[in-house]
Amino acid sequence: MTLQPLYPRATWQRTAIMSALENAGTFMSAQDLYERLRSEGARVGLTTVYRTLQSLNDRGEIDVLHVAGKEAAYRRCGTPVHHHHLVCRSCGRAEELESAAVEEWARESAQSHGFTAVTHTVEIYGLCGACASGGD
Repeated sequence: MTLQPLYPRATWQRTAIMSALENAGTFMSAQDLYERLRSEGARVGLTTVYRTLQSLNDRGEIDVLHVAGKEAAYRRCGTPVHHHHLVCRSCGRAEELESAAVEEWARESAQSHGFTAVTHTVEIYGLCGACASGGD
């Protein structure tokens, strides 16, 4: 097991990646983030992007979506508390959701089956109003 420092070094690459995620406003794959940084003139390697995203996710500074058959997507969310996402399948727009009912259901389900130390991920996918109506 590799131990990571409690507070990682502040590098220009980490700052650029965080800034790009904050400005994107939507989930982005590592490849898309890399392309955006390169188009803006940043001399950052793809490996550095992947490694930094993993580190930021491990520390809970960003959220990650895992969609079957697609590359993981990352986003800087507006809240540090546990939450879920409602994601548009077409444009990728995401809304943050908090639900006491989901949390209670997860806790009760785990408990009734004898599970402990449970974590969960709940993401809801659909079409946002603009995509459903064919607008931008």
